[in-house]
Order: sequence, then structure tokens, then C-alpha cells
Amino acid sequence: MMGNQNPVGVFDSGVGGIGTLSALRRELPQEDFLYFGDTLHAPYGTKPREEVMACVTRVMTHLLANHVKAVVIACNTATAVAAKELRETYDLPILGMEPALKPAHALRHGGSILVLATPMTLRLEKFQQLYARYGEGAIPLPCPGLMELVEQEANEQARRYLLELLHPYDLRTVDAVVLGCTHYVFLRPLLREILPENVQVLDGNEGTARQLRRVLTENDLLCARETPGKITLETSGAPETVLPVMRRLLVRADTM
Repeated sequence: MMGNQNPVGVFDSGVGGIGTLSALRRELPQEDFLYFGDTLHAPYGTKPREEVMACVTRVMTHLLANHVKAVVIACNTATAVAAKELRETYDLPILGMEPALKPAHALRHGGSILVLATPMTLRLEKFQQLYARYGEGAIPLPCPGLMELVEQEANEQARRYLLELLHPYDLRTVDAVVLGCTHYVFLRPLLREILPENVQVLDGNEGTARQLRRVLTENDLLCARETPGKITLETSGAPETVLPVMRRLLVRADTM
């Protein structure tokens, strides 16, 4: 039975959603969270739509078996592929992510906006609709393989990847960089080294955290206790390998 003491489920194709989890915990420290990283089937961003949907359905079945009261899809690709169908199928609040193109558009003052995302996210209709409304000056940059470098904590390889990706652009004319994959939040320190100081680096985590508070409040599901909640980390991959990475990234996210 769903109640306000039940955990909030959070999932991603791997460890990238840990950054989202950190933002959720900052906004709602009293809540319990169950985080599931589907590392066995990562990455989602290069898979066919049908395969992503099958992965997401398996994860939802697992989260519901653990009596979550709401679900946050901490993955832009999974949101674009599955959020609408999940909301039509399941009777609980389901929140998703989208590239922060709207706030980037509001910050733009004549320069360009670079949107870093997985190839799948950029191909899907959800992003195309967002781009049609807020894409003036925006340049979508598909980043195959970048998510895997975050999973592997391969910082030097990620640095080289970003330098090569951004090399064709005059960064002095860029107003904002949008992180269109939750994994990319962990590249923020590298991007800050590469980008001019005036370039804004945006992601959707804080907005999603505020939205979760609103949704839980509206549905009378907000946990009323004053003591800190607990976080449970799970993975479809090898726990002895993946869980230590999740814990390290959670510490990093909490201090970023």
C-alpha cells in the first residue's frame, strides 16, 4: 500500500542519475530514496526505442515491487522514450528529465547554446519539440561513448573527448552549455576548466527536485518526519563493482 513513508524510486541506465539523486536529497532530506542503476543494460542512449522501453518496464516492475510512492526517471533518454506510456500505465506520480534548453534560452544574449546529449535523446520527438520552441541559437552535439567514460570514471579520457568535441566552436561566442544526459553532470568540473568563465553550464536536476516536492505535496505523499531519510542503492550489474562507484559519485555530487 502506498503511503507517505514509502520510498521514492529513482532510476537511470547506470550511475549518472546519482547526480539527480543528490539534488533530490538536498531538496527533500526527510524522504527515503531507492536508486536503481540499470548498468547491466547501459547505455540506453544508443539502443533502439523498443529495447529501451523493455529495459524501463523491467526497472518499473522492480521499483513497484519495493512499494515506491513515486518514480523519478533520472535519464533523459528513458524519459523521452517511456515517460508518457508509463504515466498512462501506472497509477503513481512519475517525473522525468529533459535537457535544460528552456532556461538556457532565457539566458541567451546573442550567443550560441551547445546541447550535449546522447544520440537517442537528440533524435526523439520530445527533444525535437523542445528544440522547435527554444532552439534558437542551439547546436545539438551527439556524444556517443561519453556516458560510458563517466561510468568508468575515466576523467582523462573524458577531458580529451570534450576538448575534441568542443574544438570546432569559438567558445567565446557560447552563452550556455546544456548537459542533456544526467551522467554529464559529473563532467561539470572538466567543462569549467575548458569553458570561459561567463559560459553557463545547465542541467535539469534542481528543477526536477523542486517538481518532486510539488508533486508529493499535491498528492499528500510528502514524508512528515523531521529526521533524515535513508538512501538504498541497487544495480542490475555487478554490485561489488558498481555500488562503490555509486557511493563515490554520490559523495562527489553532494560537494559539487
